[in-house]
Amino acid sequence: MKKTFTFIVVCMLALLANAQEYKTVENIPYHADAGDYAAERCKLDVYYQDGVKDLPVVVWFHGGGLTSGNKQVPEQLQNSKIIVVAVNYRLLPKAELPEVIDDAAAAVAWTFKNIAQYGGDTKKIYVSGHSAGGYLTNMIGLDKKWLQKYGIDADNIAALVPFSGQVITHFAYRQSKGMKNTQPLIDEFAPLYWIRPDAPKMVIISGDREEEMLGRYEETAYFWRMLKVVGHPDVTMYELDGYNHGEMAAPAFHLLKKYVIYPRPKIDWNR
Repeated sequence: MKKTFTFIVVCMLALLANAQEYKTVENIPYHADAGDYAAERCKLDVYYQDGVKDLPVVVWFHGGGLTSGNKQVPEQLQNSKIIVVAVNYRLLPKAELPEVIDDAAAAVAWTFKNIAQYGGDTKKIYVSGHSAGGYLTNMIGLDKKWLQKYGIDADNIAALVPFSGQVITHFAYRQSKGMKNTQPLIDEFAPLYWIRPDAPKMVIISGDREEEMLGRYEETAYFWRMLKVVGHPDVTMYELDGYNHGEMAAPAFHLLKKYVIYPRPKIDWNR
């Protein structure tokens, strides 16, 4: 009798697991009436667990220097009880930089407005990306006007988790202005320009300072320090020793999952 009962329980668990399999809905348009190029590029994929509700969500922006790359659901985030929204956005030089940042904001706004139908919790939306994707993460999380356009308060993002994201004005934009990669600029297109103490929780991740590209570790370290200086209460930085700019993404996903699956309480600014 005991063996029969155990067998029934195992079968029920197996059926439950199958009922909650992961699915992907691909190429959902998120940016209407923005032109032909937007119609081509502004699409996203939703990777979700069928039959489960109130799961945390990661909006993921791919890298590629703002000039290349395509959306993908990172393997490291699959089968982790996390919904992933993988985003394509317009690229330089075919698009202007404000259009690219606007795409990122539109995708995050789409997520806030639609992710509940895929089982996502709108109070647990995390924004992340590698390199250029980290830059976009920083821009739309710190400069509130991008999401305000779509009726979303950037401070409702659970956390910003940039992987080696540019925090001065992006090098691709500087190149388009005839500037050298080694010539820094901090203007309205630099996340550093928008430092504020009441931004969402920040988890800043960099590769090894001796292996990163163009002093990216020092950039992000200064970014972290200035957030601390202005009084941001919940900002953390990691340096991944031994990993260069491209390699650092793999271990960084473990940190991202740590903060998504085991989040600390969010700061209540109204206290």
